[in-house]
Amino acid sequence: MIRTTVLIATLAGFGIGLYAPVWAADAGEGAKLYAKCRTCHGPTGDGNPAMAKALKVELRPLGSADVQKKSDADLKKDITDGTGKMKGIAGFSGGDQDNLVAHIRTLKK
Repeated sequence: MIRTTVLIATLAGFGIGLYAPVWAADAGEGAKLYAKCRTCHGPTGDGNPAMAKALKVELRPLGSADVQKKSDADLKKDITDGTGKMKGIAGFSGGDQDNLVAHIRTLKK
């Protein structure tokens, strides 16, 4: 994972900066995490027709405009809490969620 530092604030007159580490999301790591999603969402995010039929749902492609227009926060909420018949996925840390969302962004059509 790549670590960058961002200037948060500079104290006037002292030239003292306060810095906080910021972790950049890694789509490659997200692709590894996506393995937990493939059963339903398929290898390319277009959905698994057999799973959609079994659940009696329409699986929107993850690269579709409907999914891609969601904010990162909304996608993370969908991942952790679930949406529709999709159950939330436990065990993803905040960094894991960022990486998975970064991977989902690569599926944009």
